[in-house]
Amino acid sequence: MKITAEPRSDQWNAEDFIGGPRTFTIAGVRNGTAEQKYDIQLEGETRVWRPPLTMLRVLLAAWGDDATVWAGRKVTLYQDPTVRFGKEVLGGIRISHLSHLDKPLKLSLTVKRGSRAAVTVQPLKQDAPTAAQPNDIPADVKANVEKAKQDGNLPAYLDYLIEREAPNNIINYVKEQA
Repeated sequence: MKITAEPRSDQWNAEDFIGGPRTFTIAGVRNGTAEQKYDIQLEGETRVWRPPLTMLRVLLAAWGDDATVWAGRKVTLYQDPTVRFGKEVLGGIRISHLSHLDKPLKLSLTVKRGSRAAVTVQPLKQDAPTAAQPNDIPADVKANVEKAKQDGNLPAYLDYLIEREAPNNIINYVKEQA
C-alpha cells in the first residue's frame, strides 16, 4: 500500500516532495492564472505543476518557447526548503533534471530583486530511473550552505532544514559541511 498525504489542491506543492524527487512526463501546457502564468499538465496526474518564474526561465532556456514541443519531455522536480517568497523562507519546487539536454544547463538567474544565483540542471537520461539520484545536491542548496557558513549560521540552517523535513541527502550534506 502506498501512503499519500495529498492536500486538497489542484496543483503540486513543495510538501509533495518531502519523500524525495520525482520525475514526470509533461502532457501539455495551458494558460494559468494571473499569479502563475502557466499550468503544466503531467502525464497520469490530476494536479498541475505551476512553475514559478525562475523555473519557467529554466524550461525556456532548455527547451525554447514553443510549449507544444514540451509534451513528452521529462522533468525531475524536488523540494528545496530554502526557496523564498518575499522575505520569508517557505520552500518550493525546483528542477534538478530535464530530458533533451546534451550536457548540464548552467544559468545565472534572478532570485530576488538585485540578486542572481547560479542554477544548474542536469541532463535526464531517457533510460534513467524515475527519480534523481539521492546523493545529488542541487547547486542552489550548495550556495545556501556556503552563505550560511560565511554568515556563521550553518547550525541554524541545519535546524531549519530538519524542521522542514528536508530530504536526508540534503541534511547529511549540510552536516558534513559543519
